[in-house]
Amino acid sequence: MLAKTIDWQGMAPHTRNAQRPTLLPAPTPSGGEQLTPRQIASFRRALMAWYRAQARTLPWRGIHDPYRTWVSEIMLQQTRVAAVIERYNEFISRFPTVVALALASEQQVLAAWSGLGYYRRARLLHRAAQFLLAEREGQLPTTAAALRTLPGVGLYTSAAIASIAFGEPVAVVDGNVERVLLRVTGQAETPAAVQSRQLAELAQQLIPARWGNPAGDGRDNPPGNHNQAMMELGATLCLPRAPLCAACPVHSLCRTRGEHQTTPRAALRSKSAAYLLRLRKRGAMTEVLLYRRPADASLMAGMLELPPLHPEAVAEREPTLRLRHAITQTNYYVGIYAPRTMRDPALARALQGNRDALAWFATSRLSQLPLTGLARKALRRLGVMSIGEVVLEADKPAGTRHAQVSRLQLGWEEEDFLDEL
Repeated sequence: MLAKTIDWQGMAPHTRNAQRPTLLPAPTPSGGEQLTPRQIASFRRALMAWYRAQARTLPWRGIHDPYRTWVSEIMLQQTRVAAVIERYNEFISRFPTVVALALASEQQVLAAWSGLGYYRRARLLHRAAQFLLAEREGQLPTTAAALRTLPGVGLYTSAAIASIAFGEPVAVVDGNVERVLLRVTGQAETPAAVQSRQLAELAQQLIPARWGNPAGDGRDNPPGNHNQAMMELGATLCLPRAPLCAACPVHSLCRTRGEHQTTPRAALRSKSAAYLLRLRKRGAMTEVLLYRRPADASLMAGMLELPPLHPEAVAEREPTLRLRHAITQTNYYVGIYAPRTMRDPALARALQGNRDALAWFATSRLSQLPLTGLARKALRRLGVMSIGEVVLEADKPAGTRHAQVSRLQLGWEEEDFLDEL
């Protein structure tokens, strides 16, 4: 029950074209206000009419495969939809079933996850698939409570999977949904746990009952559709900044109609970082030098990245590439440095980390390796991800030299950069 009274009376009337709900008289509050059944029904109708007309087309919507719903929900944790789309399609192509995922190696799973960050999610997803294959014949549990027994599946994710894949009437409350509910009820955001419980209660009041068969055309899964509509509203209209209130289907029920008061967020830290780009030629094949992060690293353990350099050792050099990359609460301003000549002992001495963690990899295999998101971003921007067999610049006929690769220094097969250490 909400402790804060909701004033549903005296709000602006709706227009039929805007599909906004009719405002209904609210009972006199006594010790806390709940939405009346008619108010809840009005909210649902307006929300679902908007969702059916305006929902984005996403590859994990309109499907009836619990496994794919599970994968998408794990990927969407703390990750933008735009970043997930490409990786989701590739991941499902590589591992189309629970069995395929369970039988894959961890390195294969991490390679398919590369670019999404928070790699612990991929490891837990893989571990859960192995559990399902060993203990449940590859079948996902069908309730939120049972889903929470799987590695990497918490309260929010279990509710999303259970409602979308199996039609269970359980509310999903993520950051988008919380923002919608806070604004509808006219509340300022607080860190208090009691507010989270109140919002969860309100979200559950709004969930429609289960009916029909969730494996149908999507219209007969009201709980799943409602949850997706609430998240869609927060992601596309009820934005953290400059919300698009005029287009909101429940605008006339909203007490805030704009931004709400939020608790201050910690400012992102800024940090400089430097990495080595070293390519070499081996016959018709091009290889790149990579560094494997320690298995006990707090972030991205065991992943491959470009060899890190001491930033102060390259401060006077001009990088081949500059870019910015955010990891958790830190903005990294990154420089990628290539050798100035075939042998560049000063750059070799600037290497950080354990030399035994360095190894050469064929550029044609990079898409199959568990690269960190930063390494993948840098190698793509430099054109290295697309290098197959590369002819050295001196061997190319005039007028046929690749503009991107021409900036990168390739070493001869017998000249190992590591010899300079």
